[in-house]
Amino acid sequence: MALTNSIEQRKSEHIQITLNEKVTGKSISTGLESLTFMHNALPEIAFEEISTETEFLDFECKTPFLISSMTGGTALAETINRNLAMAAEERGWVLALGSTRALLDSDGHASSFLMREYAPTVPIIANLGAVQFNYGYGVEECRKIIEKTEADMLVLHLNSIQEVLQDNGDTNFKGLLKKIEHLCSTLEVPVGVKEVGWGIDGQTAKKLREVGIAFIDVAGAGGTSWSQVEKFRVKDPIRRAAAEAFSEWGIPTVESLRLVRAEIGNCPLIASGGMQTGLDGAKAIALGADMVGFGRSILKEATESAEDVLEVMKVREMELRMAMFGIGARTLQELKDTPRLIRR
Repeated sequence: MALTNSIEQRKSEHIQITLNEKVTGKSISTGLESLTFMHNALPEIAFEEISTETEFLDFECKTPFLISSMTGGTALAETINRNLAMAAEERGWVLALGSTRALLDSDGHASSFLMREYAPTVPIIANLGAVQFNYGYGVEECRKIIEKTEADMLVLHLNSIQEVLQDNGDTNFKGLLKKIEHLCSTLEVPVGVKEVGWGIDGQTAKKLREVGIAFIDVAGAGGTSWSQVEKFRVKDPIRRAAAEAFSEWGIPTVESLRLVRAEIGNCPLIASGGMQTGLDGAKAIALGADMVGFGRSILKEATESAEDVLEVMKVREMELRMAMFGIGARTLQELKDTPRLIRR
């Protein structure tokens, strides 16, 4: 019970800190601001022709947009996830859940993870920290997560620096690759890997792909920094001071995308980490992403209502379509193949 209460408190604090404090680095950025599209004054297409439909792991999706893993395990998280799920269902966005460890530890607030009722047709991605495989979790626990959430796939998050800063954090990351390989070969649904905001390098992505990972979410630096989030929570003055030094840590999203795509061939690739607009999403897709994840930029609306989330989603979709129109790309494949993404 003590562990459950600790997790619930941590999740509640994470939400409040992310909503109300500055939790981005002082100067590090995604790198997206250094890129722009060369405008095509004569696109030779009709705006109505533009299609943002795509396929992700055999699922047909209306857009290449995804709600990134954020939260779960608290009363407020249930409100947030329900609003996100209803909006995702209406607009056809993929829905990724926050870490489901709390779902296994207790039935308290289990409903904050059970979103299939509100999102019956869109893909749902369940989520667990990869490090938990060194703390008693395994394939059977992952099966329980999939069964309870009715998720279509599982993503394992990597958060080494965050675990160091958390009180009683799980910091043994030894031997995880072999355990991930076993999970990929055993679990009945696709397994992916994501960072939490510090990016993934090409060689790490290659190793993950070689052991059977089905998709990778780079979650690059330039958005929420979890060292800065944990800085507001940690009681130990040594770790609090150390957290400040890591405000600029990580691989910027643009660099991570380039590094990973160069090493993983046609493996599905998700771009997240500091995504603010549909234009950001268009740039990420032109760099090689298949899907684009939005997190903190829609969190505030998710605390209010599904209608507020829907308004943001509609704007993001319009921005993507306008970018495609501005370069004359009818489809996402044409956007991926465009030579019009240039440095400023």
